[in-house]
This record gives sequence, C-alpha cells and structure tokens, in this order.
Amino acid sequence: MKKIIYLCIALSLIFTLTGCSYIGDFLEDTSAFAPSEYETTSKEEVLSSQAVSESLPQQTVTQEISSQEEPETFDITLSFVGDVMLACLKNETTKGSFNEYAQKNKPEYFLKEVQSVFANDDFTTINLENVLTDEELEESEKDHDPAYWFYSKTDNTKILLAGSVEGVSLANNHTYDYGYTGYKHTAAAVKNAGLNFGNYENIMYYQKEGFKIAVICYGLWRPNGVPILKNLIKKAEKQSDYQIIYFHGGKERIYEPEEWKVEACHNLVDAGADLIIGNHPHVLQPREIYNGTEIIYSLGNFCFGGNKKPGKNTVIYQMKLTVLKESLELKQESSEFIPCYVYDGKWNNYQPCLIKDKEEKARIIDFMNGKAKTPYLD
Repeated sequence: MKKIIYLCIALSLIFTLTGCSYIGDFLEDTSAFAPSEYETTSKEEVLSSQAVSESLPQQTVTQEISSQEEPETFDITLSFVGDVMLACLKNETTKGSFNEYAQKNKPEYFLKEVQSVFANDDFTTINLENVLTDEELEESEKDHDPAYWFYSKTDNTKILLAGSVEGVSLANNHTYDYGYTGYKHTAAAVKNAGLNFGNYENIMYYQKEGFKIAVICYGLWRPNGVPILKNLIKKAEKQSDYQIIYFHGGKERIYEPEEWKVEACHNLVDAGADLIIGNHPHVLQPREIYNGTEIIYSLGNFCFGGNKKPGKNTVIYQMKLTVLKESLELKQESSEFIPCYVYDGKWNNYQPCLIKDKEEKARIIDFMNGKAKTPYLD
C-alpha cells in the first residue's frame, strides 16, 4: 500500500516538473464551449440557416397569396345634376335676374359652393336648358301657352368651365327656342369652350384608362321615343363599355313619374341601358332599382336662372364605377345622392350649395329612395 502511495507522489512530481498538468489543462481548456471565431461564424450560419428555413413557408404562403390577390382596379366617378339654365327670359336684365348676377360676379361665383364635388370627380354632366348666342335671333313659334324663350351670351360657357363641368346635354325643349340657328350657335359655343356635349344627333363619350362610357342625351316625351333610344343603345354598345341614358321629359312639377315614363325606362333597361337619369320636371323624382339597374326619374333643377324662386331642394347624383385595369371589365358600381339647395336664402341667388343640416339631408335621401312623399320636411 505504501508503495502505491509513493508511486502516485512520484508521478505527481514528474508532471509538475515537466509543466504538464493533464487534469488542470482539461479543466481549463474550455475551447469546446467558448465561442471561437469559427464557432461564432458557424453559429450565425446556423441562425441564418434557421431563418431561411423558417422563412421558406412564409415565402411560399406569400407567393400563394400573391397568385390569389385581387386584380388591380381603378375608379371612375361620374356626377350628374338636373336642369341648368344660365339665362333669363329673352335675355332680360332686370333687378335680381340671373343676368344681373352674371354682370356683377365672376364666372366662378355660380358653382363655387359645389366645386369641392365637381373638381374631385372625373366627369360632371349637366343639362343646359337655354340657347347661347351673341346675335339677336327671332323666337321660334310654340304651340303651348304659357311659352318661354331663354337665351344668353356665349360667354356664359365660362361658368361651366370655372365650375369643373366636363359635359353638357343639349337635348331639351329649350335648345330650339331660337330655331335651328340658335341651336347651332349653342352647340358651337359649347364645342369652342372645349366642353363635351350630347344631343339628338350626337352621343357623348367619356374615357378613362381605356374604359369608355356613353352618355345618350335625348328628349323622351312619349313612349314612341323608346325605339329610337333602343337603337342608340345598340349604336353606343359598339363603341363603349357602359351606356347611360340622360333624358329630358315627363310632366313638370310632380314628385312621381308617370306610368308611361316608368314603363319606358324599364324597356330601356331591358334593351341594355346600364344607368338611366331623367330631368325636366323641375322637381326631384325618386330612384328605382329595376333588374339591378338604377333609374333616377328626375334630378330637378340645379343652377337655374329661369325663375327667381324655384323649388330649393335638389341633389348631385354620383356613380362610381370600379374597373379591372387589365381586362377593363366592370367590377363594381356604387352610387350616392349629395343633397343640395338650388339656392340658399329667401330668393334665388343662382348659387347651388351643399346642405349641411342632417335632418334635411336625410329627408331628401329618404325621398330619393322612395321613403318619403316629398323631399321637404313637413
């Protein structure tokens, strides 16, 4: 036993004298655990490898989502209003008349209160219900009494340009107040101002990013106008992607459309019209959804110089079309009514404006949706 103890002591002395300490070196050599440069790099590579490994499923998912993403679209916003009369009876200049306001104010005055709407849409369309001429023309004969004739100077086209109007319908019962000559002068004035226009002979077209919209302007006074309009729809379908009928007709100052007008509009929807908008009654008439297509029977008056105290409540009707960018197919339609006053105050100041009162706005929208008998609060 003593020999074994002496042998261990001897070996210990040998290791100490030779500087070799196996047990201590082993314990102190922590290279297996310390992060050497190589091992650090290796660790980053591992982490990087793990990150790539973990990201692969996400990339795959992303690609799958990408392949199922909604196609790119763009919107087209169209605004329509009713009768706009930038004139007075026989171009009179009496106190408080439209002409007096036109002499005192810049063109921007008349539509400035609705400029926020018109300037931010793509296309604004109005029904221009007066002759524009710089000549003294003879009034045309009319077979009814009372009868009225309206005209003003061609400079009044500046009102439309200042108000961000793009399109004008000349298909109404006052375009020929001064005969065919007056009509030609009006069409020339509108065209020279750079405005788009439609009439009995001319379909108006708008285009955005390749999607083309036809606006068929026509006077619909009796059911016998339906066959002509059907032919115009077919003509427009060959040159456009969306067809709107913007008609003038019906009995004045009634809040419900006549039966013949309702039937006529239904027939036009069945013939392919995508949207139908009416004017001429000088008051609002409600909207109907027929076979998924909107029919607005009357938009009433808007900026109206023909009367010092016309009915006050009106709307701007807006339709937004959402179109697939690549295929140019119509994806969605959405619309709204924007309630307005024809004028704000006791007398006509020829300056339509947006209604702010919530109750009045709600009443007008209810009326347009067939939930109230009139657009006015009781």
